[in-house]
Amino acid sequence: MPSRKEIQWSQLKVGLLVLAAVAVLIGLIFLMNGAGGGLFGHKRVLRAYFANAAGLKDGAVVSLDGVTIGNVLKTRVVPERNPYPVEVTVQVGDESWPFIHTDSTARIAPAGVLGDSFVDIDSRHATGPQPANDAELAISGSPTIEQVLGSSQLTIEEINQLMRKIETLIDTLNSTRGTFGEILNDPAMKKNIVSIASNLQTLTQAIADGKGSLGKLVNDDSLYTKLDSTVDQLNSIVSGMNAGQGTAGKLLKDETLYNNFNTAASNLNQLLASINSGQGSMGKLVKDPAMAQKLDDAITNLDGILKSVNSGQGTMGQLVQNRALYDHLDQTADQAQQLIKGIREDPKKYLIIRLKMF
Repeated sequence: MPSRKEIQWSQLKVGLLVLAAVAVLIGLIFLMNGAGGGLFGHKRVLRAYFANAAGLKDGAVVSLDGVTIGNVLKTRVVPERNPYPVEVTVQVGDESWPFIHTDSTARIAPAGVLGDSFVDIDSRHATGPQPANDAELAISGSPTIEQVLGSSQLTIEEINQLMRKIETLIDTLNSTRGTFGEILNDPAMKKNIVSIASNLQTLTQAIADGKGSLGKLVNDDSLYTKLDSTVDQLNSIVSGMNAGQGTAGKLLKDETLYNNFNTAASNLNQLLASINSGQGSMGKLVKDPAMAQKLDDAITNLDGILKSVNSGQGTMGQLVQNRALYDHLDQTADQAQQLIKGIREDPKKYLIIRLKMF
């Protein structure tokens, strides 16, 4: 049977173990609530109103730009705040309060697609003063879990549609429908492709061996030599032009030619100015109505004469239109030519000089 002293020592050990467990529990509570100012730290309250709680629970984390600073105290529905009837009350420790401003915004964010929701306060662009206790924060738009799931569902449907299209494409390729289907499945098409590839290989091999025109262009150094010589000659021509040699060089370098062109342009300008002012024959022809009328009358008379000639009127008209008159003139000219030839051959026959004495 244990003695009284042993019993007291056992009770003392149990008491010390209980005290140690309580101390550890208190320490854990302090650690768990350290971000919100500790268990006995002073905390302040903020409110925000949302259209939907999005699965937010009491005790959820409150973060400032991603850093945990407090917890959600409670959520409730306030119908008079419609269309934002969900009131979310949060508590924040004093040490984080200086980083919150009146123009900071709050949002309910999901921790991943299936994670718990939490309240995130954004102060990155906030510049206002610190809010009062139990102040209301503005909210910023953030996707709810339903919206995220809806977007995911749309994405999954689009992927399913894409997969169906890919399956249809693969079925088409496996059949003889379409160009690619024929290429993949038609033996004749395969033979044609193999034949084309073989011919192409033969052609490229011939070019590589220097056969044919293309082969010579690729492998013959004489073409390079000719091109190099041509470039040298072109360089020589350009150098000569830059030096003012030859006609082209004088055109580029000789100022006399420029002066002549300038003088010619000036003279042409003066001539045009004289014509525009009505001076000289050209000026009168351009500017004088009487001269223009005379020219028009002359053209009209000439047109009448040409019409008379074309119609066979008058001597000129007969010469142009009458074939018999042309034949007579041609015969007369021929006889005159024969007479002149006979006179040259025997002038005594045609030229008789008689002298008479009185």
